[in-house]
Amino acid sequence: MNRFEKTYSQGSMVVTEIWVDTETGINYLWHRDANSGGLTPLLDNDGKPIVTLSSHK
Repeated sequence: MNRFEKTYSQGSMVVTEIWVDTETGINYLWHRDANSGGLTPLLDNDGKPIVTLSSHK
């Protein structure tokens, strides 16, 4: 099984994706525009990482 699972994808030239770490459940936002990109954890209103519980474990 892959450690990271893509759960959302939008765009082709300017790309926004959400990836979930299948071991921790933490959601990450990946955004790419031309030759630059960035990855950051998605946070809730309290500043805590958004966690998706997986049924793969």
